[in-house]
Amino acid sequence: MKLSVELKKSFGRFEFAAGFAVEGTRVGIFGPSGSGKSTLGNLLSGLLEPDAGTIQLNGHRLFDRSRRINLPPERRRVAVVFQHAHLFPHLNVGNNLLYGFRRTPVDQRQLQLADVAAALEIDHLLERGVERLSGGEKQRVALGRALLACPDLLVLDEPLSALDKRLKEQIIPFLRKTLRRFAIPYLYISHSLNEMRLLTDQVLQFADGRLQQVTDAETLARQRMAGSRQGYLNHLPLSEPREVGSMLGYRWGENELLLSDHPNPKDGLFELSSKDVLLFRHHPQALSARNLIRATISELIPQGGSVAVELDCQGERLIAQVVREAALELGMAVGGQVYAAIKASAFRRLI
Repeated sequence: MKLSVELKKSFGRFEFAAGFAVEGTRVGIFGPSGSGKSTLGNLLSGLLEPDAGTIQLNGHRLFDRSRRINLPPERRRVAVVFQHAHLFPHLNVGNNLLYGFRRTPVDQRQLQLADVAAALEIDHLLERGVERLSGGEKQRVALGRALLACPDLLVLDEPLSALDKRLKEQIIPFLRKTLRRFAIPYLYISHSLNEMRLLTDQVLQFADGRLQQVTDAETLARQRMAGSRQGYLNHLPLSEPREVGSMLGYRWGENELLLSDHPNPKDGLFELSSKDVLLFRHHPQALSARNLIRATISELIPQGGSVAVELDCQGERLIAQVVREAALELGMAVGGQVYAAIKASAFRRLI
């Protein structure tokens, strides 16, 4: 996908203005409420008309004020998934899914109902009325409907914000798996940095209606570490769980990490706060934490009154966070050796 934008739109005292060009398939639009994220999505899809500017998608002009070009939404090949599913109440699941598909020219129908429904695990719901669906099921149907329209660009506008934590944790794996499988380029709009890290490669950060920077989610997470109550959240892919006494041992590269027993142990992505990693200069004599890893300091990142310490743990990367005084007392330097201690209860499964 190649997207080029130069736009202005005013809403009374709020003015949106942005110019950028991006290429890629997994692009995030990040910022707080009122920053202009959804405005951008609506301008791209044709639900809002800009006051001035241009929109080009893959070399095709969707909007150009100077040339009086303003393609209607149905001709832009931009599909939108909103935070609320907006399913058609008079249609069952199958007919909701096929709504855009039936309006797509035959030569542009790249996906089939059976494949999309199976990927989203809603193939058993095709005859069900939408009023009998859970919140997570409704969002999966909305995603499937957008995918089956076979768009050139998929705009996901805060698709998880209306769901509770439990439902978010359920639907994120479906989003990751399905978007990867069908390879439709998308813009993912959210104020959640965690969702940016799980679902995007590059990020356009907005505030007060203006583009602040084009970056990536990892860089953004590091920039925001000092101001976050949770610190930096390490994402660790863990595999091959096995019972170790009352705990579970997971493979993490060449390391084994011990975790408190989790229901339905399986391979997955786990979260660990930088503030839950304790550092020692020498091997501690006695320790209640069940994980002790010898590591090499690969980078020191000052963060105001604290320091982010990037560790090389036999090829795996881990970030710890200590106050500046502790870093000085431990004599931390790039290339130095430390021991990282982590409680077995400090890990949280993401997917």
